[in-house]
Amino acid sequence: MEENILLVEDDMEIARIIRDMLMRNHYQVAWATTGLEGWEDFKISNYDLVIVDVMLPEMDGFSLCKNIRLKSDVPMIIISARKADGYKVKGLGLGADDYIAKPFSMLELKARVESHLRRWRRFQGVPKQTKHTSYVHGLMVDWKECHVSLQGKRITLTDKEWELLTVLAKHPEQTFSKEELYQHIWQQVELDGVHTVTVHIKSLREKLQDSVKTPRYIQTVWGKGYRFIGDMQ
Repeated sequence: MEENILLVEDDMEIARIIRDMLMRNHYQVAWATTGLEGWEDFKISNYDLVIVDVMLPEMDGFSLCKNIRLKSDVPMIIISARKADGYKVKGLGLGADDYIAKPFSMLELKARVESHLRRWRRFQGVPKQTKHTSYVHGLMVDWKECHVSLQGKRITLTDKEWELLTVLAKHPEQTFSKEELYQHIWQQVELDGVHTVTVHIKSLREKLQDSVKTPRYIQTVWGKGYRFIGDMQ
């Protein structure tokens, strides 16, 4: 079965060269020309690898990588004319698996694609994690059925509350700003986004019976955002 690759590159000449090389090597290729288009494509299709340029219209490559990594462990390769170590460190820190500076040869890109896909195949063979997670103080999250219970009693969450809990709990101890949470979950950039996140976090905390002063699950990192601190049983 041909493996499916998402290419996000706004330079048409470079994109065509990369796409043609991948197709000659029997990969299926979807090509997006903006970061936002790439993000929309990623959400509706299943990809085995993503190739992302850094300088993209609508949503830059770093933001795209961060959004993808929050939802998937799929291999990601950043391609960029930015060669400074700071850019490489930032890209890898956001979850990219590789960073290739332009110009590069198609033979090098082909080799790196094949290498990451081999690792991805092995990863896919690893048994999936348990479908639910239990935490100290009685919280249980069923990832498969998308529901939450506290002390054995089921809690009804809205879709946005569930998405907030999922992002935070699946990345424990990682601090997310309100802006990051709003962009990722609501997929918009609005001046009122920060307030929207605050309201939903407050509601989620109330349902989890989680105190702001002595949190068990969601901790406020003052001046920065929120992080999940629940201890698994």
